Amino acid sequence: MKILVYGINYSPELTGIGKYTGEMVEWMARQGHEVRVITAPPYYPEWKVGKGYSAWRYRREEGAATVWRCPLYVPKQPSTLKRLIHLGSFALSSFFPLMAQRRWKPDRIIGVVPTLFCTPGMRLLAKLCGARTVLHIQDYEVDAMLGLGMAGKGKSGKVARLATAFERSNLLGVDAVSTISRSMMNKAQEKGVAAHNIIFFPNWSEVDRFRHVAPADVSALRSRLGLDDAQKIVLYSGNIGEKQGLENVIEAADRLRDRPWTFVIVGQGGGKARLEKMVADRSLTNIRFLPLQPYDDLPALLALGDCHLVIQKRGAADAVLPSKLTNILAVGGNAVITAEAETELGQLCRTYPGIAVCVEPEVVDALVTGIEQALLMPENNTVARDYAERTLEKENVLSQFISDIRDH
Repeated sequence: MKILVYGINYSPELTGIGKYTGEMVEWMARQGHEVRVITAPPYYPEWKVGKGYSAWRYRREEGAATVWRCPLYVPKQPSTLKRLIHLGSFALSSFFPLMAQRRWKPDRIIGVVPTLFCTPGMRLLAKLCGARTVLHIQDYEVDAMLGLGMAGKGKSGKVARLATAFERSNLLGVDAVSTISRSMMNKAQEKGVAAHNIIFFPNWSEVDRFRHVAPADVSALRSRLGLDDAQKIVLYSGNIGEKQGLENVIEAADRLRDRPWTFVIVGQGGGKARLEKMVADRSLTNIRFLPLQPYDDLPALLALGDCHLVIQKRGAADAVLPSKLTNILAVGGNAVITAEAETELGQLCRTYPGIAVCVEPEVVDALVTGIEQALLMPENNTVARDYAERTLEKENVLSQFISDIRDH
């Protein structure tokens, strides 16, 4: 098939949506599909355009796929308004290379959300060249915005009503909607998408990379990062943004400052400076901030964590399924997940007892208790590892997705 992938995040971004989109494109190309990509320069999670790239120029790259990089505005400190301008700038700049694909006539157009602003252009191209459209929902942007109170007066306000109407129009205007969890599939139905037009396409893990991590690799990385062998490691690795509520991790570390535990926060994002100031103001010595580590070191990094933190604010857990969790499960890590009982993550913990510790979001006492429980669990969580091997293996997930989009 000729497949056009259209989304703001892509390789060489090491975390989140860009990582998965890049791996998907590489896999499709290896299977013999002709793939093109329209995307932006890498900027996430640092919110800074990567070295060697420009935020203001178009760029074409050749490799496993032909890639067009389109200009966009990248705010240093994302706010609601700046984020909207950021997403809108990409939708505008990418419209022109998108329309240029009419001559190529793709068979399938896969739009990755965020950003929903790109969906009208994708639908227009499909009408012009007869392609079928798949809208892949990594984040329900509107739900996340409303859940985190970014729309002012809540769901009844004018901005919220306009955003909801725009979302519904685009969800119903494509041939198929795919998303990454069962609860997000249910949410698509609640928004009016017919069940037969919804595809389950979970984020995957390269399980083989994480199944057997050499102890020597873990020890070498621990030494390189300067982490004390005598300390238990409470690890958060990923985006340091507003959806996570990581200030509660600082509060928990403050309460646990007398324990032989080190809180290690690995990553970048708009909220990092604020967290570093909280740590400095409290003179905490049991918290380390580290930059994102090379992808080759990820198995060893996750293996050295005695407790993994999958932290989100209340209201975000069903709109956003954390991609970091897949690899934590694959490595057999013991995780503390903050999620309400009725969400996808809450249901996961209830359905598979022992897979992780699930605690109430935004409650420091609950987080502290969860960390204490996770550190008492046996190493090499076999419940988590078995679940990953059965349901998250990369080859199986991508093969099923290709089969599903052929049928739509």
